[in-house]
Amino acid sequence: MKIKVKEVLKKLESDHVPTLSRKELFLATTDLLPVTDEKKTWDSWTFGVGFWVADCFNLNTFLIASSMITAGLNWWQSLLGVIIGYSMVGPFIVLNARPGAVWGLVFPAVCRTTFGVFGTFWPIFTRATIACVWWGSQCWLGGQCVHVLIRAIWPSFTTIKNTMPASTGTSTDYVISFIIFWLLSLPTIRVPIHKLRWLLFAKAIVGPMAGLTLLGWSVKRAGGAGPILSQQATLKGSKLAWQMVTSIGDCFGNLVTLIVNAPDFASRAKTPFASVWSQLLTMPLGFSITSFLGIVICSSSAVQWGQPIWNVVKIMEAMLDGAEPSRRAGLAFIAMGFIYVTLLMNVVGNSIAAGCDFTALFPRYLSIRRGGYIAAIVGICINPWLLYKSPQTLTKFLAANGIFLACIAGPMISDYWLVRKGHIRINDLYVVDKKGWYWYSAGINWRGYLGMLCGFAINLPGFISTIQPSINVSQAAMKIYYLLWLTGPGVSGLVYYLACLLSPPPGMNKTFEEVDESAGEPRVDQIVINAATTAGRVSTPSTAPEIEAGQQRSEREVRSINDIADIAVSKRSDVIKRSITR
Repeated sequence: MKIKVKEVLKKLESDHVPTLSRKELFLATTDLLPVTDEKKTWDSWTFGVGFWVADCFNLNTFLIASSMITAGLNWWQSLLGVIIGYSMVGPFIVLNARPGAVWGLVFPAVCRTTFGVFGTFWPIFTRATIACVWWGSQCWLGGQCVHVLIRAIWPSFTTIKNTMPASTGTSTDYVISFIIFWLLSLPTIRVPIHKLRWLLFAKAIVGPMAGLTLLGWSVKRAGGAGPILSQQATLKGSKLAWQMVTSIGDCFGNLVTLIVNAPDFASRAKTPFASVWSQLLTMPLGFSITSFLGIVICSSSAVQWGQPIWNVVKIMEAMLDGAEPSRRAGLAFIAMGFIYVTLLMNVVGNSIAAGCDFTALFPRYLSIRRGGYIAAIVGICINPWLLYKSPQTLTKFLAANGIFLACIAGPMISDYWLVRKGHIRINDLYVVDKKGWYWYSAGINWRGYLGMLCGFAINLPGFISTIQPSINVSQAAMKIYYLLWLTGPGVSGLVYYLACLLSPPPGMNKTFEEVDESAGEPRVDQIVINAATTAGRVSTPSTAPEIEAGQQRSEREVRSINDIADIAVSKRSDVIKRSITR
């Protein structure tokens, strides 16, 4: 029996409310609607310990901190830059997470308040692309840990014939390890966000154990802490000062992705308060402690091998050279700990974010889970090993993160806290209505794009010079770029606010009050089902809970829904017109 293309495409569709028009389907899929109460399972402990403590103990945090040592700072200068950097990130995360925590909205939905219901394509595409790159890069670090594990068990693994070109900076045995970790990562993508909390609590135990064990071992091999802490900085004067500023920016670039998509996780908060102090305090504290471990471990490598090794995994590789069985066993257990940590960190920090973003870009056929698998495919195609050829390459990638995403976060924060001051119309996020708050001009808010472009433009000269050193720009332009963690969100948010003062958007308020002004009005998904119920053809509740992933309707119910499609669409349009009040 020949299967028609339309039937195949129909089966591939993601879960969504039936009978929605094409435009409404773009706005109101299951994964984009407000999170229902039963899925708000994250309390303060989940955010503070399960999420941030678990997230901070990862290899990338080690590498960023250790790269500061190789850049010329000593241990306390690097630690100071880390403390300032991550302390600056905390308020940005809490401010941008607020709409998600209060209203249960994910990042693509919150983004519509600032850029318009159809103006979110570029911000979401940018965030999704960077999430894919991060997914691949974390996968490569996890693959390096797999390489340590396999080599600790079978030392002959490194003798595999190398077929990789010298220009890649890697070899066949590392690529095999990368593929193994990539395959291990695929099952983790299937776990829903609200069911990750216990896996994250386990990660919060395994990560510190692995990090502290490697720290103790490194200090012992270096002859104690004295030789490590006595190392001097190689930079002085203004070069030293601006390198510390750059280090602060590296910390910002490391977490700017989580600043932007903070609503994705905050939407699972049991109460809005759960996502505030737990993130504001434990995030900078956890990342500072982890970075200190990376700084000390890197500094110890200079004592052991004569020069600092910035890649923590490479330090473990060096320890394996000529290692006795007991040392190999210890490094194998440390590697397994880092493998578990990286697996969980990648799904929480990257695949979920990419899944939410891809759902907003291609809502008819993609869900959070499917979007996560797309990130996995893209992540293996970008040759992520190129990002870790040197600390300079990693720094450039972090800078690219900051310049693109910081200019998205600035207008979003400004819109919620300064322009509309907590006022929102949730229903208007999911309808194609020219009278809606977030319609602006053809669904696009020019104020959001103006702010984003201004924040990007002021940092562009310094960014270009960093990527291509042969291009010379003024010292003033470079210093503005070094302060990206302030100039990016600061300039973009300020320009957005000024544009709103000159041309006030709908819902602009003078007093702060977190209120949904569409409360009590039927949402688009509820209108469809209520209209169907009124028609007497489908027996469903008057309110529409979020459709669970994988839920299947019977063929009889689907036929009934199709039969009342015309009636439902007509009634939905009438109700929308009557329900929207200004």
